[in-house]
Parts: sequence; structure tokens; C-alpha cells
Amino acid sequence: MTPDEHERLVEQVATAFRDRSGRGELRPAAAWHDLDEAGRREAHARTLTARALESALDPRGWSSTTRAVLARLR
Repeated sequence: MTPDEHERLVEQVATAFRDRSGRGELRPAAAWHDLDEAGRREAHARTLTARALESALDPRGWSSTTRAVLARLR
């Protein structure tokens, strides 16, 4: 795997977007299965950093994940 391919996979896993099944169920990021353990750890660390930054920028302290969950509950 090239560094660019690795970076794309890590970014796909770290984003808040998750695909949904036809019944609306969330699906895990397919890229997760293409990463090795080190890549998964990197994606996890990047996710934590991204959510902390999102929360810091939001007036209510919400991350994109929080907004997505609350939108589904409304």
C-alpha cells in the first residue's frame, strides 16, 4: 500500500460520515478492514483529535458525531 492509499484509508475511517444500509442502520467504515493495527490506531487517534477540535469550535461544544446523533433523535 502506498502512503497516499494509507492516508486515504485513515481519513475515511476518521471522518464522522458513516454509510447506512437500506433500513437506515449505520455501517462501519469499509476502510477499517483494509488498515492494519497501526493504521487503525492512527485513525482512532485522528478521530479523537478531530472530534475535540470540532467540539472546541462549536458554540455548544458539540462534535459532528453529537450533532448527527441528535439530528437522528429529533
